This record gives sequence, C-alpha cells and structure tokens, in this order.
Amino acid sequence: MKTIATARITTDVPAQAFFERWADMATWPAWNTDTAWVRLDGPFRTGTTGVLKPKGGPATRFVIASLVPGREFTDVSQLIGAKLTFEHRVTDEPDGRITVAVRVTIAGPLAFLWNAVLGKGIAASLTGDLERLEAAARTAGVTA
Repeated sequence: MKTIATARITTDVPAQAFFERWADMATWPAWNTDTAWVRLDGPFRTGTTGVLKPKGGPATRFVIASLVPGREFTDVSQLIGAKLTFEHRVTDEPDGRITVAVRVTIAGPLAFLWNAVLGKGIAASLTGDLERLEAAARTAGVTA
C-alpha cells in the first residue's frame, strides 16, 4: 500500500457537521473540485456502494468500507488492478476543537500505474478540498 496524500485541519466546526457533508454525497462537487458527481446507492453506512464521476475521468464504483459516526469513515474505489482508499478521521483536541484528517492510499498490482495517473492531482487538491469542506460544514448550521 502506498500513501498518495494526506491533509489535516484543526477547527472549531463540530464533527457532526463534517459527517453531514460527507453523508450528503450529492453536494461533494461543491467542495471537491475534482468531482463531477457522486451517487450513493443507499444510506450512509458501512457496506453501502455508490458511483463517483471524477471530472475528466470515468465513473468509478466505491464502497463505504467502514463508518463510525462522528469519528471516521473510509471509502474504497475499485480501479482496474488497484484499490484507492480515502480514510477520513476526526479527533478531539484538548482545547475543545477537532482535527479532521484525510489519508489517501492505493494498493494492488497496478497501483504504480494509477498513482502515476491520479497521484499528483489528488495530492495537489486534497488540502484545498478539506478547507472547502470545512467552509461547507461551517455554513451547514450544525452546532455542538
């Protein structure tokens, strides 16, 4: 497994606000600049599948591999010969704020190829996407 990119922010926005934005996948293109659209085939929970269409790329199937509400969720996209994994974690800080971290990894026999195709773009956009997600979560009106 190879880590493609990581990003993290520390914020006063409640964790629930981030999870509401993540769960509402139809809104992802508003804060994720590489995404044209996302469709989830059921409720936001472990095992639910969906399809994501990156801008300029083919629609890709994914599954919510794990979900611990308010703490973490992981989605895994199945590429030809590789799996692209996005891990999203929320951690409480001693000062009452939270840290939101995203790690993107790739694994499989063609991971080297997909990393060459996707890696730089994901790495270049991940921090900005997380900052836009924070802004979207802040304006969602969720309070602690």
